[in-house]
Amino acid sequence: MSAPNIVQTKPGDSSKTDFAGLLRFIVRNRALYIMLIPGMLYFLVFKYFPLAGSVIAFQDYNIFKGFLDSEWVGFKWFEQFFSYPNLLRLLKNTVIISFYQIIFTFPAPILLAILLNELRMQSFKRVVQTIVYLPHFLSWTIVFGFVYTLLSVQTGFVNHAIEALGGSSVNFLQKAEYFRTIIISSGIWKEMGWSAIVFLAAISGISPSLYEAAKMDGASRFKQFLHITLPGMTPAIMILLLLKIGHILDLGFEQIYLFLNPMTLSTGDILDTYAYRIGILGGKYSLTTAIGLFKSVVGLLMLVIANRASKATTGEGLY
Repeated sequence: MSAPNIVQTKPGDSSKTDFAGLLRFIVRNRALYIMLIPGMLYFLVFKYFPLAGSVIAFQDYNIFKGFLDSEWVGFKWFEQFFSYPNLLRLLKNTVIISFYQIIFTFPAPILLAILLNELRMQSFKRVVQTIVYLPHFLSWTIVFGFVYTLLSVQTGFVNHAIEALGGSSVNFLQKAEYFRTIIISSGIWKEMGWSAIVFLAAISGISPSLYEAAKMDGASRFKQFLHITLPGMTPAIMILLLLKIGHILDLGFEQIYLFLNPMTLSTGDILDTYAYRIGILGGKYSLTTAIGLFKSVVGLLMLVIANRASKATTGEGLY
């Protein structure tokens, strides 16, 4: 009986084989990797490389001296930011508007996706989808023009309707108590249709056999939604909700800035608008970076807490 042949390999052979296999895999799927290049460049140039600029939050940054030669001042700018007299107003307005967006703006595309999914006339469904997608492609400047046309005291349709019903016109755009309502309403109108695409994709991924089995068991449309559609959408809903919570202090500067005026500062002035005034217009780039770093840290903490809560309650999370 002959002894079996035992092939001895050197320690480096397996790693070389794995690398060669990986290289062949990349060459075989090179078209897909080439398609990844623009996205990777975008994140490198606009997301990762700018992180190095966070050091100016701890410097008395001078654009002529650069990162290396600017004077280090430690937590000076954070102390100045936290000692700002109206800091509580900024935080309050930011958190309240963000909370309103989670309560009212976030569910809107979910409801729209559910309603569109229930339409049986495909031609009508496509027309409705096209109409609700269009506002996303308009700039906030144009949206502000539409809102002004509706709410203006002189030419606004809403005030004309109020006067026709016997009431007196209201200057909605100059009233602080209406600012948050206008922000939330315009945000829903502009982004609801576009955001619904994700939830429509989640619904389309649900197996039709589940609906067929439910119909055979006598389940109503509402029961099908409750036990099939909603659970199928839950992973997408939770992921997007967690991402929204992680950006709780990021409301979108452009929208707020366009609608903001001296009469609505009490309810509309947020961290982004303050950073623009004091940092960009005032030339205090280090202070602006400190505010941005503060927002990032708070967002990270909120994301970690919300993710753990989601994993514990629903089993869904980002990681």
